[in-house]
Amino acid sequence: MTTVDSGNKVKVNVSEAAPNQRRGGDIRVTLSPKTVGSTSGFGGFLILGAGEHVTEHYHPYSEEFLHVVEGELEMTLDGVPVRLGPGDSLMVPIGVRHRLVNVGDVEARGVFHLSPLAPRPELGHVDTEQPQRPDAPNPAVGGAS
Repeated sequence: MTTVDSGNKVKVNVSEAAPNQRRGGDIRVTLSPKTVGSTSGFGGFLILGAGEHVTEHYHPYSEEFLHVVEGELEMTLDGVPVRLGPGDSLMVPIGVRHRLVNVGDVEARGVFHLSPLAPRPELGHVDTEQPQRPDAPNPAVGGAS
């Protein structure tokens, strides 16, 4: 990690972020209150293998932004499918159920950001579909590093 003169961390490499597979795929939170002391949101990197998906959920306090770097994805927003390819960006409004699927035959990669933060990390996601790994923790977003 890189710090500035104030001692605040400002740079995190994706390899430093723990993979989270609770809802599917490989989700890595790189910038968050826990990693860099952010106060307005969090974000990171997402990898979905061919055919993999992130289970449906919604965010009662946050908008979610997704930018596709590689691959072909389909984000379903309240039951409406939206196809996404490299260079496409999408915003998921607060409270909208969404599910992400890699509809291509190669790995897909994307960058995501959520803002504003929920009042507490455990309030940030509401699952509307059984997580693929329900015993796995939610991504580590809040709290001191």
